[in-house]
Amino acid sequence: MKKIKLFSLLLLLTSSVFAQVNLDYQKPPKEIMDLVDVPRAPVVVMNTDGDTMLLLYRDSYKTIDELSEEELRLGGLRINPKTNIGSRTTFYNNVKIKDVIETETRDISGLPENPKLSNFSWSPDESKMALTNTTDSGVEVWILDLEKASVSKLTEATLNANMGNPISWFKDGKSLLLNMIPATRKELINTAEAVPTGPTISTSDGSKAQNRTYQDLLQNPNDVFNFEQLATSVLVKKDLDGTATIWHTADMFTDISFSPDGEYIMATTIHKPFSYIVPYYRFPETVTVYKKDGTEVKLVNEVPLIEELPQGFMATQTGKRSLNWRADKPATLVWAEALDKGDPEVDVPFRDQVYMQDAPFTSPAKTVVKTINRYSGIIWGNDSTAVVYDRWWNTRNTKTYVFNPSDGSNSGTVISDRNYQDTYSDPGNFVTKENEYGRSVLSLVNGNAYLMGDGFSDKGQFPFIDKLNLASQETERIYESEYTDKLENLQEALDIEAGKILVRIEAPTEYPNYYMRDLNTSNLTQITDFENPFKSIQDVHKELITYKRDDGLELSGTLYLPVGYNMEKKEKKPMLLWAYPREYKDKSSAAQTTTNPNEFTYPYYGSLVYWVTRGYVVLDDAAFPIVGEGDTEPNDTFIKQLVANGKAAIDAVDELGYIDRNKVAVGGHSYGAFMTANLLSHSNLFAAGIARSGAYNRTLTPFGFQSEERNYWEAPEIYYNMSPFMHADTMKTPLLLVHGVADNNSGTYPLQSERYFNALKGLGATARLVMLPKESHGYAAKESILHMLWEQDQWLEKYVKNRDISEINKQEEIKQ
Repeated sequence: MKKIKLFSLLLLLTSSVFAQVNLDYQKPPKEIMDLVDVPRAPVVVMNTDGDTMLLLYRDSYKTIDELSEEELRLGGLRINPKTNIGSRTTFYNNVKIKDVIETETRDISGLPENPKLSNFSWSPDESKMALTNTTDSGVEVWILDLEKASVSKLTEATLNANMGNPISWFKDGKSLLLNMIPATRKELINTAEAVPTGPTISTSDGSKAQNRTYQDLLQNPNDVFNFEQLATSVLVKKDLDGTATIWHTADMFTDISFSPDGEYIMATTIHKPFSYIVPYYRFPETVTVYKKDGTEVKLVNEVPLIEELPQGFMATQTGKRSLNWRADKPATLVWAEALDKGDPEVDVPFRDQVYMQDAPFTSPAKTVVKTINRYSGIIWGNDSTAVVYDRWWNTRNTKTYVFNPSDGSNSGTVISDRNYQDTYSDPGNFVTKENEYGRSVLSLVNGNAYLMGDGFSDKGQFPFIDKLNLASQETERIYESEYTDKLENLQEALDIEAGKILVRIEAPTEYPNYYMRDLNTSNLTQITDFENPFKSIQDVHKELITYKRDDGLELSGTLYLPVGYNMEKKEKKPMLLWAYPREYKDKSSAAQTTTNPNEFTYPYYGSLVYWVTRGYVVLDDAAFPIVGEGDTEPNDTFIKQLVANGKAAIDAVDELGYIDRNKVAVGGHSYGAFMTANLLSHSNLFAAGIARSGAYNRTLTPFGFQSEERNYWEAPEIYYNMSPFMHADTMKTPLLLVHGVADNNSGTYPLQSERYFNALKGLGATARLVMLPKESHGYAAKESILHMLWEQDQWLEKYVKNRDISEINKQEEIKQ
């Protein structure tokens, strides 16, 4: 059988040797460099009152030196063991303050030298902000005083930020609860040099454990030891005057959560036995509630090691899950429990039951509401009103219910029942406000709630705010953006009753800036003035094009023409197509357009928009829907639909007269790379391809991938037919493969690109494999990004723009 022969080929090629080239980091042409190496606008953080902004600045990219610092990959985490913080953490190097009514920003005094700031956390009254600064030796806590516009150091570099944000504020705003490195921590084992004391053993007792192909897992007893040392913290209460007291002895804390009234603390810890096949968040777990003084109140949950779950994306654990505090009560715990044993195959009228329990957690739990689909969250309002969401992946269904939290005997009233992929029907998100506890709850005015939506429709995008009467379910539109040449993003309702809305407005040539919109007076006040750093492409022609697939399905993409393109002359240019396939259960949702041509043209690190400066037409974010209606799954006809999408895109731009259809390249990242390899294997539509950080052999992800929940043994033909590796012998188109050596994404481990390249080379295909040192699934170091852009430019110039005409004729012969 052909399948058996190809599996034999896989084994043969795993030991093959391919030509290697040692190459220093390169830089792309000046036209691209001028767009890549630009200052980044700051991140805007607004306080609750909407009168003060913090502006957080950072470099656009890390350096390869930073990525080369020591890194341990343990239990799904990536840790810098020297500094005790995530090794891939994004750091900011400057902070400024701006009052909304002022035009100028204020500098912060007292910032540390060469700051690496993160973990920003408002104090309860928002007069201060705690933050961390990472030094060469560890993590410190600093306090920002907003009124004084100054910072001061509160602790030495002794924080443990390996498990996330190590800072929690006490309710009075005078003290912090900090995760600190315990004095009992032992020296870590150098696993590369340690002499093994025995083999690493995993066992199966016959129970099914169909897990995704997680990466960065524990691999041996030395990893277990190191993980335990790095995950363990002692909790310390640190007053702003410097006084420190031990609040809790050392344990592996993964979450610390204060009750809304600040009187109780819920602490989540993990315990042994650990696992070699699942990440730390599926290790055994306990949840304990304490008084704010550290006195233990109650052990409220125990979860065993979760290595085994029923099959399916909607499978979940049994027992309590999603423990949280009820936002509108002083101290009430809320959680969900599966009514179907966590098994999607069990047929029940309701999937989940939500419970709550008031402090001091001695009375029996009360039922709150049941959900037809899998519970996915609650927005609390008051004693009589709250909103709950559920979701079911297999049908793409989501329901929204309004219910009375004081009456646990009913299942609420469904106020929205829709396909969550049907963007045009999206009612928006409920507007919230901060209550007396500083928590977000529903904004309710005379029985009315408010919804703020993106406003996609068949006529374009018009963001909106609706007033919804929860009793009658009648809606009234109180605001809808009227822009047809700009995009107005509704960022936040700072005070819905007063009509005070924070918005961000942008246009293709207008850099995004923030404004305050007053719904009552229609006033619009600009509050930031960030400059456009991409002026060299601000006059590039950009439009949203729509076109149809052969089966009539409506598609779309954002089309860019080269810098200085003459629309009247219409010279035919080479084209780059960039896409990412998405699965749908109905054609109407798949045909919807969710791209706005009025978005600012912002070329991010992986964008192909840069190549408009190099004489290329670019079709970005081209729609590549894969539809499977009824009992048919999308992947049942994946290849056929993929090729149809590609052909439709090329036909559409060709009909506009802009391109030489013999000089079209296709590219994608992750699942888009998988798409690219399949398109080149199963069609002759393209001159070349660029595939970054992809997976090419689905048999290496046998328990599901992307939106495929069937395992390999249930649908072997799907896994086989969709794997570009299995069809490497049909590859006749030049393919550039790029992959990060430290990719941590499930299923896209670097071996995927290495083995696929080996197969292509062994079968005589034209291919190039670029492995970027230290890089993860997305690329971060400036050196890596510039080199990647150089590689892409070299590839496109050779195989697309200057494609050999004899190669085109050769491809035509193959078609015939």
